[in-house]
Amino acid sequence: MSKINAAMVKQLRDKTGAGIMDCKEALQTSEGDIEKSIAFLRKKGLATAAKRAGRAMTEGLVYAYIHTGGKLGVLVEVNCETDFVAKNDDFHDFAKNIAMHIAATNPVGITIDDVPQEVIDQEKEIYRAQAMEMGKPEKMIDKIADGKLNKFFKDNCLMDQLYIRDPKITITDLLNEMIAKMGENISIKRFARFQTGA
Repeated sequence: MSKINAAMVKQLRDKTGAGIMDCKEALQTSEGDIEKSIAFLRKKGLATAAKRAGRAMTEGLVYAYIHTGGKLGVLVEVNCETDFVAKNDDFHDFAKNIAMHIAATNPVGITIDDVPQEVIDQEKEIYRAQAMEMGKPEKMIDKIADGKLNKFFKDNCLMDQLYIRDPKITITDLLNEMIAKMGENISIKRFARFQTGA
């Protein structure tokens, strides 16, 4: 087992923002492997998020991001449990990163539940028509359409999207890391994206 030193702990902290003791534990568990340590901390973040899921979020902020040139803007509401976290710089950076991500990816909604039924029906009809056009057997058409619809959700629902600044993680992963780091429940409540001429 490799020796865990302060430089390794600092490197892991810089990458994840996790606490010193959490970083030490992660490095010891993964025998000094940084990538495995990051995965360990991510899983721990998931466990923390699950524990905090039921707690009330009455604080937070609405972050406004206007893209250079002023033709694209995003408002995003991010909630948390305490005023202390709402005023924290890391929390503000998180809200900013989410707003910038929304500006870049233009999601349809936060989760599948936010996608209007008419959009789902329309997409499914397009996928069915494509499958028929390709001459796929009748009994396979719905299965193909469902598979493409799942991909549509992954690409267009904010929480399932790959984070543009780190495509190895989803927005859900990023949120869970923030929950673990701040030690309280956090949620992306709603957003609005404005674009001239859209």
